[in-house]
Amino acid sequence: MRRSRTVALTAAAAAAVLVVTGCSSSSKGSDTSSSASGSTAGGADAATKSIVNASDKKGGTVTYEMKGTPDSLDPGNTYYAYIYNFSRLYGRPLTTFNPAPGEDGNKLVPDLAESMGQPSADGLTWTYKLRAGLKYDDGTPITSKDVKYAVERSNFAPDVNSNGPTYFHDLLVDNPTPYQGPYKDKTGDLKSIETPDDLTIVFHLQHPFADFDYLVSAPQTVPVPQAKDTGADYVKHVVASGAYKFESYEDGKQAVLVPNTNWDKSTDPIRKQLADKIVLKMNIDQATIDKDLLAGNAQVDLVGGGVDPQTQAQILRDPKLKAKTDNAYGGRLVYMAINTQVAPFDNLDCRKAVQFAIDKVSVQTAEGGPIRGQIANTVLPPDIPGHQDFNLYETKDNKGDEAKAKDALKACGKDGGFNTVLTARTERATEIAAATSIQAALKKVGINAEIQQFPQGKYLTDSAGAPQFTKDHNIGLMMMQWGADWPTGYGFLQQIVDGRAIKPSGNSNLASLNDPEVNKLIDDAAVNPDKAAREKIYAQIDKKVMEQAVYVPLTDFKVFLYRPDSATNLASNPAWSGEYDYLNIGTTK
Repeated sequence: MRRSRTVALTAAAAAAVLVVTGCSSSSKGSDTSSSASGSTAGGADAATKSIVNASDKKGGTVTYEMKGTPDSLDPGNTYYAYIYNFSRLYGRPLTTFNPAPGEDGNKLVPDLAESMGQPSADGLTWTYKLRAGLKYDDGTPITSKDVKYAVERSNFAPDVNSNGPTYFHDLLVDNPTPYQGPYKDKTGDLKSIETPDDLTIVFHLQHPFADFDYLVSAPQTVPVPQAKDTGADYVKHVVASGAYKFESYEDGKQAVLVPNTNWDKSTDPIRKQLADKIVLKMNIDQATIDKDLLAGNAQVDLVGGGVDPQTQAQILRDPKLKAKTDNAYGGRLVYMAINTQVAPFDNLDCRKAVQFAIDKVSVQTAEGGPIRGQIANTVLPPDIPGHQDFNLYETKDNKGDEAKAKDALKACGKDGGFNTVLTARTERATEIAAATSIQAALKKVGINAEIQQFPQGKYLTDSAGAPQFTKDHNIGLMMMQWGADWPTGYGFLQQIVDGRAIKPSGNSNLASLNDPEVNKLIDDAAVNPDKAAREKIYAQIDKKVMEQAVYVPLTDFKVFLYRPDSATNLASNPAWSGEYDYLNIGTTK
């Protein structure tokens, strides 16, 4: 789904920010954000190196606009990077990423917790202490029980909150009697999370997991008071723990945030609370968003995918406009999933035919050219530790090979071709353009792919990410973009290649890949204390997944963002897939 890296982040730099043993860092509790270099100067890619237009000026309204609607603003029911980023304005997870540009933005810092987690000697128990004096927007104390409840509702109630990942559910020790979640089991208790006092939370794992400090940075650890949880309707009345609270929320239209008067700066070294108001406008046409950014009437495109192709061309023609842009990698892969549960893609050779048929140069052009991403041949992007270069389906100049594709179709008994459905998200013009390019290439070898569009907010819950729906509607191919949940091979791969992560709704393993060898390698990496050994395993997983031909890597995505002069504190943060870090953006207006 979600998130990650930086411009040309080297493997050594990425490895340096890995939490290998989970040991607490004594420097993490300080205000590391203040050490990041600030800049009022512009220049292309300036926000990937420093904080542009750094300012502590208070006041004004910061306006976010987005095409379409989010999956949810409920921190426990979301799996888009931009909502992980945005939700920190009103919710505080146990840890988060340092609000700084470049490599510094990949570093974890404590948030709700006073320090990083304390693992037991065997790695099976992780303990966090909450900061003292934390309060919700209504003035009531935040306790460790609220964090525990947040994990329970987000991971053990898939019929109510289905959007998020399943890491906690898969990692925590099972109850003697399977826990049915807080909505069905009112008297039950998840034994694998303990709260010995109001400021202490203890997680008991089935096996050691070196990335656990990364895991608790997810908004699934944003505290939720059980008495105020209304299930699927909680999104309408989210109780804030961050620097801002909801003044109003209109589903599909707008959300308005105002300062949380019960937020205490002394308990929060990374937030600034600058704006008087934060407005999120939904269902805005991308061309309108771009115009508003250029005019300074909006400060941020929430989705963070970059301007549309027409605006991109306009900006590249004007040196003054280009100087206000940031072009960054972010550990993201643009790809197409091939559904192994829909015939004839249950046959490996039919999947290989698709791999050989696609003209990746044409796809890259449809997405906006090299400025929007380099052609990819592996699942792991080059800025994720463990990446190795290889190409199992090489074609001349990456333009496809009709002969090889037709040979593969003959091998799978479909030399006469066949019909299938290819999905893309309605609001994403470049995704639809890429799908159209793929459609044309497939047609040349006899595969007729009907393109069907679905809203991005429901793409994973109701269509592409609902396996039964895809089987019922002959959906064999699905456009997708994925960013690492955190900057390790596990954080990128697990949710999209582990067969045990497949869910009936909100599924991210769109290929429905369930290979016992891949699953075992995922487990081996999770428990291995040696970072270099883990990275070798991630490379093995990448190779095995590509041997199954279930994903067609298209491009290693780059954002092309425009910085309005009216926005302050802009930093292109690798932890948020190259998006700007939303935590402390203010405005000059």
